[in-house]
Amino acid sequence: MTESQTSLFAGLRFHPFGKVYHFDASLLDEVRVGDYVLVSTSKGQEMAEVVQLSEELPGNLDGKSCKQVDRKASARELVIRLGWQRKEQDAIVYCREVAREEGFEGLKISRAQFSFNGSRLTFFYNNDGDERVDLKRLLRPMRKRFRGSKVEFRQIGPRDVAQNLAGMGACGLEERCCSKYMTSFSPISIRMAKAQGISLNPQEITGMCGRLRCCLMYEYDLYKEASRGLPKKNKKVSTPLGKGKVIELLPLKGTVIVALEEGQRAEFSKEEVEQISGQKNSGNKGQDQTRNK
Repeated sequence: MTESQTSLFAGLRFHPFGKVYHFDASLLDEVRVGDYVLVSTSKGQEMAEVVQLSEELPGNLDGKSCKQVDRKASARELVIRLGWQRKEQDAIVYCREVAREEGFEGLKISRAQFSFNGSRLTFFYNNDGDERVDLKRLLRPMRKRFRGSKVEFRQIGPRDVAQNLAGMGACGLEERCCSKYMTSFSPISIRMAKAQGISLNPQEITGMCGRLRCCLMYEYDLYKEASRGLPKKNKKVSTPLGKGKVIELLPLKGTVIVALEEGQRAEFSKEEVEQISGQKNSGNKGQDQTRNK
């Protein structure tokens, strides 16, 4: 790349729901979002879709370590890739049949993926049980059936399974967030629901994957910041109307609901309440730290 040539970085996705990887596309004559390109990876040459283009990399990446895009995929290569994609569903069906015959209970074959030239076939699976599964009895017939491809199995989590299946979300959206735009999963904790005053009913905070909903993190930082300075729930406080106990937080309004000693309930701003000293923490830290990965 000459000094006058502008840097161009391409965000590439190897699968419609996959993570975005950045490559240097400065040497390509013309490239647009939606184009398909070939790149060299640790598993050989792969085809990927261009989903982002930028003259600058995200702040956490170093341009010196970015690999170059080899070239744009030809029309013939795109047709070949499409042909292998059409065979992926048949591969899933066959693998599930063999798994059932071999007695693999709780094993879910979520997705099959051929490389762009069919040289490698990867089955993505999830196991309901915690124990490790010996897949040798499944691997042998797969290698026999797909002789021209190197067959491998890769275990994924329940959230990845839901992403691959797509479909309507538990909230009613026609397409789940994980299948629509999410490229990675962040840890979700029950604390996020508590901070936003969301019901802890499992049916209301659990997604289709059986894990805490990813959307619990969307407004968590906002609520966390808005809660600064507010007394904790169940804390005894002093108010202009007398002493009472905090029974509800309204972070976005900067107020709390207090149950007064006389049996009344009233709403006060954080400037109007003062926590009574000498109280101990409730000791629910262990529960709050529950993670969902």
